[in-house]
This record gives sequence, structure tokens and C-alpha cells, in this order.
Amino acid sequence: MPKVAIVGSGFVGRAWAVSFARAGNAVELWDAADGAVEAALDYIDTILPDLAAYDLLDGQAAETVRSRLSGVTRLEGALDGADYVQESTPEDVEMKRAVFARLDAAAGPEAVLASSTSAILPSAFTEHLPGRPRCLVVHPLNPPYLIPAAEVVPAPWTAPETVERAAAFLRSAGHAPIVMKREIDGFVMNRLQGALLEEAFRLVADGFASVEDIDIGLREGLALRWSFMGPFETIDLNAPGGVRDYVERYQQIYTRLFPSMQRRVDWAGPVADTVEAERRERLPAAELRRRAVWRDRNLMALAAHKRRTRREIGP
Repeated sequence: MPKVAIVGSGFVGRAWAVSFARAGNAVELWDAADGAVEAALDYIDTILPDLAAYDLLDGQAAETVRSRLSGVTRLEGALDGADYVQESTPEDVEMKRAVFARLDAAAGPEAVLASSTSAILPSAFTEHLPGRPRCLVVHPLNPPYLIPAAEVVPAPWTAPETVERAAAFLRSAGHAPIVMKREIDGFVMNRLQGALLEEAFRLVADGFASVEDIDIGLREGLALRWSFMGPFETIDLNAPGGVRDYVERYQQIYTRLFPSMQRRVDWAGPVADTVEAERRERLPAAELRRRAVWRDRNLMALAAHKRRTRREIGP
């Protein structure tokens, strides 16, 4: 049974642990904070029955998946014999430099060393390492046990074999790796999400639409297609002759729009008051935790639905 070390057992680390254990790996969790590993395992104990109820444990009992998870008190113990290491410590470049120095020194020479960072380029914390060719970023969309996509981001010195091994490991765990050819600030997902959020804030700030109407546009519109097709496949199917036909028909629209989409609105400026007021009118602050549970159950139902349709309709 392959062994995975989870270094940092907070919200992201514990979610990775569920995903990797579900795939049949032995998973050991370590965290520098007292009680963090125990808290992570307690949380996992609460979530596994829900995943089983939605048939998201690949037909396994919750107890079977849980038996593959354990906590350790020493980092070196987690790294001993690990084939794959997923680091999920806080978003602090100096901390990651220190942690990766320890990982590189203690992990076996064949182990892949991956970071969950969502905002730090891999080159910023691996350049100094003797084993830097085996280091890269593997950034999940949280929680990874429900959302398969994960960004695989190499530093300039990451070996191609490391990228291939990381992507293959993710696929074996049921993930859909986004294999980047080289690093860029924001990677892929935050750049796409950022482009959408920039326009959403701008439309609200300039008085063209309400917060809820923007959400409707995604929730009841674009996201319905985007939940099973990407933007390129969408346009490939939205013109009789495919993607080139779409470009020839409709690029003029976006060329006309583009200049008006270059002005930034300060998200923390006056528009923040508008967005917050409209959101709190629809959802009081006291209801945020309850609504987050609703979100997660919807994600479970959607993940279960997508698994079923892939079997019945095809990918």
C-alpha cells in the first residue's frame, strides 16, 4: 500500500487526507501545533459517514477508509517510507522554505514533495534545496475529496518526471490534474476566478446589476454548462462549425467589451458595503455556518451526480 505523508493537518491537509485514504493509500498526518492532528482526525470521523451516504467512498465502508489514516508526533515518522508528501502549512514563504528544507532532508530520495499553496510560486521556496527537482506545487480546489481538479505547478527546475509522477498519482486517487507547463502568479484557477470576480465587482460598483443577479447569472446560467464542460468545449459546441466558427462569429463582441473591462474596482472600497449589505440581507451572519453545511451537502450531491452521469452517459 503506497504511503502518503500529510504535513500540516488544517482545513486543506485533512481534506487531502480523506481523498488519499479513499484511494487506498496509507496516510499519516503530522502538524507542528499541539492537538491539530487529533482535531483533523475527529473532523474526518464526522465527514466519512456523509461521504459513504452519498456513495463517495467508492463502495467502501467509512471504517475501511478511516483505518488507513493515522497521526504521528514526529515529522520524520510521517516521512519515513512515504512515496508522496503533501505539505499544507500556512501561506508564509519563509515557513515553507523552512518546512521544505526539513522535507528534503528527511524524506526518501524518490518521494515527491508537493505543496498545497494557492498563492506562492514553487520557485520562491525550493530554489535552495539539494532535491529541488522533486519539488512542485499541487494546489487543490477545496475540498479535494469533493472537487477533483488540482493544479500541478512546476518550478523552473522541477524534473519532468516529478510532474508526471505527481499527475499520475493524482489520477490514481480520482483527481483531475491541471498540468501547467510553467509557473505563473495565481496559477490557472485563481487567474480564471479572479477575472470573473473583477467583472462581478465592477458590474455591482457601477450599478448595472445587483449582487444576487450576478449570482443568478452564474448559478442558473453559465455554471450549469461549466459544471461539466470547460469554456473551450462550451464555445466549440456553441457554433455549427466548432471553435473556429465561434471565434469568427463572436470575437467581435468580446473585442468591443474588452476596453471597458480593464478598469479595476477596489473590492474593499464602497462596493464592499453594497456587496456585504446585499449578502447579509439574504443571509444573516448567524446563518453562515449553517449555509456552509448546505453548500457542502450540495457539493456531495453534485459529485455523486457527476460520477453517476460519467458511468451512464460517458465523460
